[in-house]
Amino acid sequence: MSCNTKGSVLFSGFRALGLYCNHLPHVVRYHKRHRKFYLVTAVGKSFHTYNVNKLGIVAVSNALPEDISCLAADRMLVFASHGNLVKAFARSKEVVHTYKGHNAEVHLVQPFGDHMISIDKDNVLIVWDVQSEEEYLQLNFDKTVFTISAVMHPSTYLNKILLGSQQGVLQLWNVKSNKLLYTFPGWGSGVTVLEQAPAVDVVAVGLVSGQIVLHNIKYNETLMKFQQDWGPITAISFRTDGHPMMAAGSLVGHVGLWDLEEKKLIAQMRDCHSTAVAGMTFVHGEPLLITNGADNAIRIWIFDVPGGAGRLFKCRVGHSAPPTKIRYHGQNAHQILSAGQDGTLQSFSTVHESFNKSLGHGSINKKKSKKKGLRFDTMKLPPITTFASETARQSDWDGIIACHRGFLIATTWNYQKTSMGAHKLEPERFNKNRALNVHATAVDVTSCGNFAVVGLSSGHVDVYNMQSGIHRGCYGSEKAHDGPIRGVAVDGLNQLTVTAAGDNLIKFWKFKSKELLHTTKLESAPSTILLHRDSGMLAVASDDFIISILDIETRKIVRKFSGHQRQITDMAFSPDGRWLITASMDCSIRTWDLPSGCLIDCFLLNSAAVSITMSPTGDSLASSHVDDLGIYLWSNSTLYSLVSLRPLPTDYEPTIQMLPGTCPEQDVNDVEVQEEISEEMIEYDSPEQLGEQLVTLSLLPESRWKNLINLDIIKQRNKPKEPPKVPKSAPFFIPTVTGLVPQFAVPEKQGTEDQSKVMALGMLTQKSKFCRQLQDDLSIDNYKASIQLLKEMGPSRIDTELRELAPELGGSLEVMQAFLRMIASMQSTKRDFELAQAYLALFLKLHLKAIATEPRLLTETTKVSEQLEETWLHMQTLFNQSMCLLGYMKSAVL
Repeated sequence: MSCNTKGSVLFSGFRALGLYCNHLPHVVRYHKRHRKFYLVTAVGKSFHTYNVNKLGIVAVSNALPEDISCLAADRMLVFASHGNLVKAFARSKEVVHTYKGHNAEVHLVQPFGDHMISIDKDNVLIVWDVQSEEEYLQLNFDKTVFTISAVMHPSTYLNKILLGSQQGVLQLWNVKSNKLLYTFPGWGSGVTVLEQAPAVDVVAVGLVSGQIVLHNIKYNETLMKFQQDWGPITAISFRTDGHPMMAAGSLVGHVGLWDLEEKKLIAQMRDCHSTAVAGMTFVHGEPLLITNGADNAIRIWIFDVPGGAGRLFKCRVGHSAPPTKIRYHGQNAHQILSAGQDGTLQSFSTVHESFNKSLGHGSINKKKSKKKGLRFDTMKLPPITTFASETARQSDWDGIIACHRGFLIATTWNYQKTSMGAHKLEPERFNKNRALNVHATAVDVTSCGNFAVVGLSSGHVDVYNMQSGIHRGCYGSEKAHDGPIRGVAVDGLNQLTVTAAGDNLIKFWKFKSKELLHTTKLESAPSTILLHRDSGMLAVASDDFIISILDIETRKIVRKFSGHQRQITDMAFSPDGRWLITASMDCSIRTWDLPSGCLIDCFLLNSAAVSITMSPTGDSLASSHVDDLGIYLWSNSTLYSLVSLRPLPTDYEPTIQMLPGTCPEQDVNDVEVQEEISEEMIEYDSPEQLGEQLVTLSLLPESRWKNLINLDIIKQRNKPKEPPKVPKSAPFFIPTVTGLVPQFAVPEKQGTEDQSKVMALGMLTQKSKFCRQLQDDLSIDNYKASIQLLKEMGPSRIDTELRELAPELGGSLEVMQAFLRMIASMQSTKRDFELAQAYLALFLKLHLKAIATEPRLLTETTKVSEQLEETWLHMQTLFNQSMCLLGYMKSAVL
């Protein structure tokens, strides 16, 4: 099955958390322009670049087709090998050079000025020109005599390289003249490390026997020897800030610090890593030592205390074994709690790596464990199998409860203190008898954070107080179930407790009184359960790979989903409770839509997901996988793009999707083609009418038709009031009429005062566009154009147009008859139903007297009335049927 990045419609790969390094040695680079040191580590198929000051990640390279087998760097490029190829990266991201010529896997790479040296497992050494990618020199060595295990370029030795072998012999070569200059017989043990000392001509040689030899290659003299009893030497580095100190790493994770002046061991740094120390580098001119190991940890040690030993300065630590359970912690979706097979409980930040926390390793007695040390601790607890957390009271007491593999005690953890909690919850009924082979299998914390519910493999379910750790009761007279408990859950109001066990039963209990309320029998034993507290939906995954959804209020199964082919490992609800995401050992992640009961998304992965969790904000899905140390984030595509959620067919074949951060770079053309395909899938052209028998409404807003019949009332109500009239002022000189008898002049009345300023239409016979269109449509008996004209008009314009249909305002009886036939056509096609009702109501209000006196109009009105009555009778029947069914669904007990 081919790789397809569009395997999932809902989720797209975002990034990986908790991956920092692997078993390959790191590389330290100095950037002249930035004046900073950068750390480069290999992580699977890509490499990460960190700044040494804050140990923050600054770049992630593009992924290679295979895992990186060797890593090296010079001042400009980073060289990474995979298979029989070596590739050069610029700007810590894109590939700029590819070197082809090896027939076996490359395991050693050495930058060499303008050249680069690579050595494969067939003992072939090739010198490359970096810029031209051409082969400059090739050397073949006999594996039985000289198997190359280490390579270095001695400082100030022009064109020369020093090779170490598994046989213990060293050879000094001039690559320009292709000559073997000198052979050092060695010290009877294979060479593992070659490192240049601060002194010229001096090379430190690490051996399989644990011996470190400082040898002067110019005079072939051994200056000093040191012996470490921790096995082969894995890394060597020299301090360059004025202190003559050498550090050497070992397979067991210890680091030895040697004083080169006094030629003695001055300090031991034990358990720097839980695995072998893969790489070790003193930062030039600073008292900082950088180490990394296969335990997925980068640590920076600072030497600022007396005694010679370093203290931990900064670190980036992930799980050294694959995670077993992950859950979002809190409601802001910023932290993910992760329990791993290494026994630790860690918190990874989705915002920045500096906010990561490690809650440590569980222990029966923390004081004794500190005295014995991590490696010899017999009191440490097994790995966590499942846990539950709540943030309501985490600032007051412990908010996390966990159960351990094969262990009876359930432990509490404190997120604020980033440590194991104060209580170890163990029932008294077993009298601390460890031989009974009873262990905790399921846990849950109430939403208030006050109580914890613990289920045991014996079928018992106990309740504890999280603040005091006191046992507060158990469910059932003797025990809750006859089989091992597979899951426990408490609702959001502390009213119900749900338990599921291997006896195929799901029981509902009163949380406070411990009274059994209901029992549901399943066809197959449940493997895990998950409760969405807001909606009251309980998801139950069974051993027959079927998922059942129960409503805890009615205690009935409301949905069943089938499709997984292997064991279901974990489930997650979306925050709104609409989706259920499930992961299975068949390497698939499926998304089910609960309201429709359909599968809406499915995609495959190269490795099965063992745990998944959905963020409380719904923006991302987190997953952890088999034999994988990372936690992978998948962004929810529905939040930032248009996604067509269609039910998948039963014969749908999902495609493989690459994990975030491991997907190879794509061509632009491929992306454009995929975008075109997705757009075609999303676009859906809805027909104007789904069916001829269906009543279809228009898409016009209500303001365009709802108030047509009351338009005159609205106009009257909104009519502005007349402004107050200013009284006329009397003239200072009253005019008089000339004559013998003095008389005052009476002002003449203006005849235009009482005349209306509104122009009367009179007998204007100019017809509007709508009237003319009605006459045209009447002749062809098709009124689509007239209906479209009315749709484009506003309420006032429609009122005016319908008034002008009257003969006294320029219309005619023929036009009024055409309007009634237009309404009849709208009724017969059942389109624009509400517009037809509004237009008809306004028409009858305006022209009711004319219709009553004209027989032609009366006949058309009778036909429209009969059609209208028939349509409303049909709709009323459908309404009654729907209301009856809805009333039954609301009142019936399912």
